[in-house]
Amino acid sequence: MSPRSGWSPVLLVVCCLFVTAYCKFPTLDHIKPKASDKAQGRAVVELLRRLLGTRSPEFLVSVNRSLSNDSLDVCELRSTKNNKIVATGSTGVAVATGIYNYLKYFCNCHVSWSGDQLDLPRPLPRLTGVLRINTRHRFRYYQNVCTFSYSSVWWDWPRWEREIDWMALNGINLPLAFTGQEALWQEVYRALGLNQSEIEEFFSGPAFLAWNRMGNVFKFGGPLPQSWHVNQLYLQFKILERMRSFGMTPVLPAFSGNIPKGILRLYPEANVTRLGPWAHFNCSFSCSYILDPRDPLFLQIGSLYLSQVVKQFGTDHIYNTDTFNEMTPPSSDPTYLSAVSRSVFASMTAVDPQAIWLMQGWLFFSDAVFWKPAQIQALLHGVPLGRMIVLDLFAETEPIFSYTESFYGQPFIWCMLQNFGGNSGFFGTVESINSGPFKALHFPNSTLVGIGLTPEGIEQNPVMYELMSELAWRKEPVNLSKWASLYAVRRYGSTQENLTAAWRLLFASVYNCTVPHYRNHNHSPLVRRPSFRMNTDLWYDPADLYKSWKLIIEAAPSLMSKETFRYDLVDVTRQVLQVLTTIFYQDIADAFLHQKLPELLTAGGVLVYDLLPELNRLLSSDRNFLLGTWLERARSLALDEKEAQLYDMNARNQLTLWGPSGEILDYASKEWGGLMEDYYAQRWGLFVHTLVECLDSGRPFKQDAFNQAVFQVEKGFIYNGRRYPTKPQGDAYEIAHRIFLKYYPQALKRL
Repeated sequence: MSPRSGWSPVLLVVCCLFVTAYCKFPTLDHIKPKASDKAQGRAVVELLRRLLGTRSPEFLVSVNRSLSNDSLDVCELRSTKNNKIVATGSTGVAVATGIYNYLKYFCNCHVSWSGDQLDLPRPLPRLTGVLRINTRHRFRYYQNVCTFSYSSVWWDWPRWEREIDWMALNGINLPLAFTGQEALWQEVYRALGLNQSEIEEFFSGPAFLAWNRMGNVFKFGGPLPQSWHVNQLYLQFKILERMRSFGMTPVLPAFSGNIPKGILRLYPEANVTRLGPWAHFNCSFSCSYILDPRDPLFLQIGSLYLSQVVKQFGTDHIYNTDTFNEMTPPSSDPTYLSAVSRSVFASMTAVDPQAIWLMQGWLFFSDAVFWKPAQIQALLHGVPLGRMIVLDLFAETEPIFSYTESFYGQPFIWCMLQNFGGNSGFFGTVESINSGPFKALHFPNSTLVGIGLTPEGIEQNPVMYELMSELAWRKEPVNLSKWASLYAVRRYGSTQENLTAAWRLLFASVYNCTVPHYRNHNHSPLVRRPSFRMNTDLWYDPADLYKSWKLIIEAAPSLMSKETFRYDLVDVTRQVLQVLTTIFYQDIADAFLHQKLPELLTAGGVLVYDLLPELNRLLSSDRNFLLGTWLERARSLALDEKEAQLYDMNARNQLTLWGPSGEILDYASKEWGGLMEDYYAQRWGLFVHTLVECLDSGRPFKQDAFNQAVFQVEKGFIYNGRRYPTKPQGDAYEIAHRIFLKYYPQALKRL
């Protein structure tokens, strides 16, 4: 039996020897780690020092690429006589993943965005024989083009370092590396003859760069200060150096055809299309200019840019660009679509003859009316087979490979999207992700070459990313109930039955959405502008959530020293209050509809004067749920007060209005201390107040008039100038327990 966990080593060899079943593409054979075996080994040693401190020398690390004869990562671990662990792997990532597997399943340890649980047993648990961990997936991809705006936009180097460590531990070897690209674009535009004001009119502010890069918006939230370019470039150099040191293959940006208007002044004859508006924006910040890839100027600009990328950043030969992200092409003629992809690819191979184009497959889903089989095949076949990798971006819910004959022969990566806009809120599709990758692998003539994580925003639902990462190294689906129990044990370093039971309940309910085509935008009335047309549906039975809440509250007193536990206590209580907000909203709506003023005052009063303030106090008690941290990180990148105000506006606007006038209102909602008090609670207060006035005076409620009034509240938050706490306040247990005593009986009553 293995120490502490009580599971036999047979079960713990996460995936024994595999028969390599994936389709081999010789076109990908040149994609290899740049760093030497020795350098990769050093990178893992440094990671362990950061993670385990004085215990790190108990792990003896070496990288030997000849351990794998087919480009598929493998790691072997064994114990020495003096209780050390020897880990040898084909890459730095393979070794880090192997060691993390040992830490998880033999030492009950855990590493996550919301804290670590690293109570290592002393001495280290012994391995009998060799523990061999390997994967049948050539690539384990990470990030979404949106993650750079929704999550990492304000990061400094220590935060990036932590994330790259997390990637290595979780087996990621194909990360997106998009930081700092505007600095290079600025050089290219200057070389082409654009003046500074034309460049400034083009770039959006930092919080909206993801959509500027994709040709959705320009200028909004700008102009980008020169200090921004310098800082991001410095970060990118460090990010790339660290990723490569682990043996990862960073994916670099290429040209999509999205150009500043100023190009038309220099090249009036260019074949440029002006797109229509995107997502309710008007043409002052949207309606981008797209250069036809068949125009010779496309090759000129694309190769000029990529040669700059390769010169400054080096290359690992994989580039991402997305030509028609949420934009309908001007023609559905297959010949045109093939010509487009051929031309885009030509702008890559002109600079790097070994280029591989990595493309998000989101367009095939988001504009399914346009992208029929003939159009999809035409776009994909404009590039030689094996020279493009398609991300099946939302495969847990909307897999594309299954109705495109495995992307008509192009390699693809099965991805879990999981999150939109970095929204707070429990969500998962555990049954789907537990079976989906294996179905893709065994699909007729499957061209699967990897597994991916493609969330729009991170730092939520850590359990889903740990499970998905681990599945890349499994040879069959896991027993979800058993996996959830072991997750609880290692996340808290405790075998309390309450905790394992709570996680089994969560896995069977809120983490197992099986509603077809469900998109996890947090629709809760809590974080939406109040109206009488709010979405109150749940994909799970709240009784399961309440039961797990009770179990976690009961276990709390002895576990409050663990950051991972404190986070989950706050998170589960937050989820319950989110559900209760919907119930009080329904009471408010019913009372108004039936013109019952006392009931309206009661339900509205409880929501506005007790539940929401309590939720704000709860969120403010944990460092992971603070608006102040997000805003302070933004301001800290500024050189002066003017820049600080620009970044502050960007940071606040993205969370709320998402545009000058609420064009994508609340898309990127967050349940954070400070934001709850000064934004969401203010809106609900105005709504209840307005309804009471309507009943008092006998006037009907007018949504349009309310929207105008509440817009002033929303805009007021963006410019309120308030500095929010960056350190937690109050005792999380005391607050959560008080909320439990007050609201648990009410919750049960409403089932």
